Amino acid sequence: MDASGKTTKLSLLLVDDDAELCSMMKEFFGQQGHHLDCALNGRDGLAQALKTTYDLIVLDVMLPIVNGFTVLQQLRRRKPVPVIMLTARVHRHDRISGLNAGADDYLPKPFDPDELLARIRAVLRRAGRLDYRADDSLKIFGEIEINIQTREVWAGERIVDLTALEFDILELLIRSAGRIVSRDEITTSLLERASSPYDRALDVHISHLRRKLEHGRTLIRTVRGVGYVFTATLGAGE
Repeated sequence: MDASGKTTKLSLLLVDDDAELCSMMKEFFGQQGHHLDCALNGRDGLAQALKTTYDLIVLDVMLPIVNGFTVLQQLRRRKPVPVIMLTARVHRHDRISGLNAGADDYLPKPFDPDELLARIRAVLRRAGRLDYRADDSLKIFGEIEINIQTREVWAGERIVDLTALEFDILELLIRSAGRIVSRDEITTSLLERASSPYDRALDVHISHLRRKLEHGRTLIRTVRGVGYVFTATLGAGE
C-alpha cells in the first residue's frame, strides 16, 4: 500500500516456459490488481526485462534457449531490478547458485500463488524507500559510507553494488551495531520465514557483504551458533 492506504499496482514479469502456469499467474495477479507480463524462454525474457521497467521479475531456472542463471547474470550487469527465482530442483547447491548469481529470493516449485505474492511484497518492501530523517541517513565507517536514505554504499570513490536484500541485512546490522542479531531475527524480519539449521541462504548473503565491504578489516563478526554483530564504530562525519 502507498501512503494513502491504497494498494499499489505492481508491474511484474514472469519468465517461465510453462504456458499454462503463465496463463494462471496472469489471471491470478490480474485479480489482485497487478499487471503481469510473461515470456516463455530466457532470450525473450531477457529482452523484455531490458526494454521494459518492472517492479520485480520472477525467473525460472530451467528455461529454453538461455537458462535462468544466465538471464539473471545478464540482468545484474544492466539493471538493479529485484528478482525471485523459481526452481523445481531441490538440491541446496541449486538454490545457493541462484543467490550467488544475485537473486533476492527463491521459491521452489510447485508453489502457492499467494506465497509468491507474499514473497514479492516482502522483496519490494526490502527494496523500498523508507522515510528516514536526513541527519540519520549517512553512516560513515572509515572509508565505507552508507546512505540509508538513498540506499547507496561507497568504498572510497567506488560505489559498492549490493542487492536489495544485502543492503537490508547491512542496514539491520548497522542499526543494531554492537548487539548480536540472531539468525532467527534476521530471517524472520527480512525473509519473512523461520530459519532452520540447514538453510544456508543467510550465510551466502553475509559472505557476499563481507567480500564486497571488508577488504582487510572486519565489519561483521559471526557469533557461532547465534548470529552476527556489526563491530565497526562510526567515524568522523556521523
